Amino acid sequence: MHNPGHRFQAQDHFADGAQYIAGRLTKGTSGRMHAVVDPATGEEVYTYELASTVDVDAAVAAAREAFPGWAGATPGERSDALHRFAAVLADRAEEFARAESLQCGKPLKLTREFDVPGTIDNIAFFAGAARHLQGQSAGEYSGDHTSYVRREPIGVVGSIAPWNYPLQMAAWKILPAIAAGNTIVLKPAELTPLTSLLFAEAATAAGIPDGVINIVTGAGRDAGEHLVGHPDVAMTSFTGSTAVGKRVAEIATSTVKRLHLELGGKAPFVVFDDADLDAAVNGAVAGSLINSGQDCTAATRAYVQRPLYEEFVSRTAALMASVRLGDPFASGTDLGPLISHAQRDRVAGFVDRARGYARVVTGGEIPEELKEGAYYRPTLVADAPQDSEIVQSEIFGPVLVVLPFDSDDEGIRLANDTPYGLAASAWSRDVYRANRATREIKAGCVWVNDHIPIISEMPHGGYKASGFGKDMSAYSFEEYTQIKHVMFDNTAVARKDWHRTIFGDRP
Repeated sequence: MHNPGHRFQAQDHFADGAQYIAGRLTKGTSGRMHAVVDPATGEEVYTYELASTVDVDAAVAAAREAFPGWAGATPGERSDALHRFAAVLADRAEEFARAESLQCGKPLKLTREFDVPGTIDNIAFFAGAARHLQGQSAGEYSGDHTSYVRREPIGVVGSIAPWNYPLQMAAWKILPAIAAGNTIVLKPAELTPLTSLLFAEAATAAGIPDGVINIVTGAGRDAGEHLVGHPDVAMTSFTGSTAVGKRVAEIATSTVKRLHLELGGKAPFVVFDDADLDAAVNGAVAGSLINSGQDCTAATRAYVQRPLYEEFVSRTAALMASVRLGDPFASGTDLGPLISHAQRDRVAGFVDRARGYARVVTGGEIPEELKEGAYYRPTLVADAPQDSEIVQSEIFGPVLVVLPFDSDDEGIRLANDTPYGLAASAWSRDVYRANRATREIKAGCVWVNDHIPIISEMPHGGYKASGFGKDMSAYSFEEYTQIKHVMFDNTAVARKDWHRTIFGDRP
């Protein structure tokens, strides 16, 4: 399928191994090999030895050694380093885009226009934000003392990132941590380590000191759990499924670590009867199919008020059917494969089981002409019961379920009727109606008349089973800094009036 010239040559570039510790690539020491597979062809494109607990220990030691110097750097020095980092990544943007497309199966237009530019923008944002880590202004709140608040880095951060957006998730984990003066050990998904390793290399090229950013590529039950439970790791940040997030929380809380979790989602897409139907149809197809639906904020449950329901279903199905599947490196491709054949089969299982209780309007099949890859046709399912598996469970594939509702109260109630609360959207021309939806839908992000766009300046994180804490924006510093109250006596009096509550009497 691919012209070999299109591909990032991972085996050559990472011949020294898939671990990045103290500023250099090294091989893992687990004795177990793993392959990165191009999901568009099923071909192995990089084989490497997984990290062991020994490698995790080495990465944590490197981060711990680098911490005093990096934490002691001025905000301006850290900012300058991050600005250089953004410039290095911008110069290597095409390399990053091709590596991300190769390991994930994303169309090159998505990695070129979304993943890589978004990551460069994240770096540029945190380069500026690094200089604005102030606490509260000083004040005499007790009358006899001056108080102020310091923000201080926590220490070594141990982060675990998922396979759906490997480059962006590496950035979301690494950037706020190091901008605040922490050092970090990141464990990317074993399926997709390539751009995380490139990211660490680019940081070193930009002059970020060795040991500030370390990458360990290993299995979750070995390297991941050891990293989360490591006594020298002060904080854990995890993005992934809610089920695994619960396990991460168990390990982290047993060592009283700071914990940040960004977990699953099942985003509602609520279309009121006064909505611009063209906009809603286009938004639903784009919002449900981005990254082949492997996005925790993707539109997965469209609730459409009954007067628009049938037309929405027919028009959305027609637009979905026009989406072009194919080679991720071809200019005419709209949608690539899922991350793996196992994930494709999991998605197909949800749809096949739904045939017994719902209507598959379009899609719902593996394209015969692309069967060597992990492809699945864009799928629209209608008329499923609200309590059915396909409505309630996270599918993580190119599948949109559409259900009707009657009153506004019902639409908002149905939108909130899952364990998740990561993202949602409301579609209406009525500002009061839309504003009510943004207040009452329980999600960390609610778009109005759009679905998916994110920006570096605004926080990302969920409610309920979607986790807690924020990525991106200045709010992310709440996760990665300690708050310290400093209080100075202003009286120079040896015997304070309050001492009488402990000894002696009032003079």
